Amino acid sequence: MTTESLPVAADAPAGTIAAGKPSAGRPGRLKVRGRAGRQHHAGPLAYVLLGITALLSIFPLYWTMVAASTDNTRVSETPPPFLPGPNLFSNLARAWDEAAMGQAMINSLIVAGVIAMSTVMFATLAGFAFAKLRFKGRNILLMLVIGTMMVPPQLGVVPLFMMMAELGWSQRLPAVIFPTLVSAVGVFFMRQYLSEALPDELVEAGRVDGAHSLRIFWSIVLPIARPAMAVLFMITFVHAWNDFFWPFVALDMTNPTVPVALTQLSAGYIRDQSLIMAGALLGTLPLLAMFIVFGRQIVSGVMAGAVKG
Repeated sequence: MTTESLPVAADAPAGTIAAGKPSAGRPGRLKVRGRAGRQHHAGPLAYVLLGITALLSIFPLYWTMVAASTDNTRVSETPPPFLPGPNLFSNLARAWDEAAMGQAMINSLIVAGVIAMSTVMFATLAGFAFAKLRFKGRNILLMLVIGTMMVPPQLGVVPLFMMMAELGWSQRLPAVIFPTLVSAVGVFFMRQYLSEALPDELVEAGRVDGAHSLRIFWSIVLPIARPAMAVLFMITFVHAWNDFFWPFVALDMTNPTVPVALTQLSAGYIRDQSLIMAGALLGTLPLLAMFIVFGRQIVSGVMAGAVKG
């Protein structure tokens, strides 16, 4: 039966066709109401669950601010305070001076920025090669890259420290930057994204036009991979900013990153919890500022990439 043999009911609204169920007014004629373009609205339960999730996510940051704005005695009381106190700015100033946060902020910005940018570029290059280029040993190399994710990083600390000492980078920022210029997680992430988002036809069209692999990467791959690159940059920057273990081993207190500098606030016999929380708040503020400035672009880029893919 062709579509012309299906009569449309005269009283049927737009988007309905005669199929499936007889209409009451005209026996033998069938109507199915189309649902294309129909908007779905969240119910009250969805808003309640989202509100609870938002509150639970914001509460640790709020508690850090509350603890940083009181004194050590008040923080240790039961029940603890749930409203900010009057000592926030004085505690922030003390933490800034005692932990040398100025130098630590600059060091963390350099380390996290260089690591994030290099990881995004190298991971995108490797992801493009593993996703769209054909060469011998590609699958074996990909398995080796994924296999490095299973090795605990603590196993390589001693030989890595010896290597940095041989290069003369001990207690210097290159000792923290160079071992983490690229990550297996980033390579795998970009490979998976480009496998779906980058059509083979675009790569073949570039080959037909005479473009080499680097030209294809620059002109075709980078614009398509921009949403995933933004997400990878954000994740890598936050991870590098918050990394403590290797910077604590490779650096000293004269040239620390932010997590290493915060250890100076808990060095006394009696720990001042309000001072520690003030230092933690100082270390978190740059990340919050970066997300406020670039968060909308990152989220919109992810959504655009999801729609195009």
